[in-house]
Amino acid sequence: MGSRRWVAAAAAAMVAFLLLSAASHGGRRGPSFNSNNRTFVFNYTLAKTIVEYASAVYMTDLTALYTWTCSRCNDLTKGFEIRCIIVDIQNCLQAFIGVDHNLNAVIVAIRGTQENSVQNWIKDLVWKQVDLNYPNMPDAKVHTGFYSAYNNTLLRPAITNAVRKARRLYGDISIIVTGHSMGGAMASFCALDLAISLGSDTVHLMTFGQPRIGNAALCLLL
Repeated sequence: MGSRRWVAAAAAAMVAFLLLSAASHGGRRGPSFNSNNRTFVFNYTLAKTIVEYASAVYMTDLTALYTWTCSRCNDLTKGFEIRCIIVDIQNCLQAFIGVDHNLNAVIVAIRGTQENSVQNWIKDLVWKQVDLNYPNMPDAKVHTGFYSAYNNTLLRPAITNAVRKARRLYGDISIIVTGHSMGGAMASFCALDLAISLGSDTVHLMTFGQPRIGNAALCLLL
């Protein structure tokens, strides 16, 4: 398998695993969604679309990505409108923000580990847990590398600014944050940050092949 296809394959494998897990419960894909008791629903149709964004953010041809004509910009995401591409050269990070008019949602996609990136591998291997710097979360501990990759780089301010601009233009629409591998870890911190900073209960998170990012106290917040 080519190096450019492994992301989609890994994400598809995760989708298949989640679908099989849901199917094992009486043949249903998942329970009904209830945000109050934090019941999780797996929407297979939605996942097939979101995984395309998690895959497309790996593209290095930024012109094709910005015009949404890249090889991973397929029919499931037809009509997607890129609003911003973020490239942090120093930390080897990449993300994009845009609007999926079919889903009526702002999409935030964050790239995962680049195979040849020393910076990314260092972040992956910094395992020490530290206090999460959010109010009213004293017991939450996080993976230092993943947290700093989102919180202490261009990603956090650039993503927040782009999301705010998109919502000023399109109204209070939903926000879906996604990523694969290390990108999924950063996406988790991003979704939590957006939900708090924007005061929004319409922020949703869907990741693929995401590693653990913190302790049990943190998981209760997501």
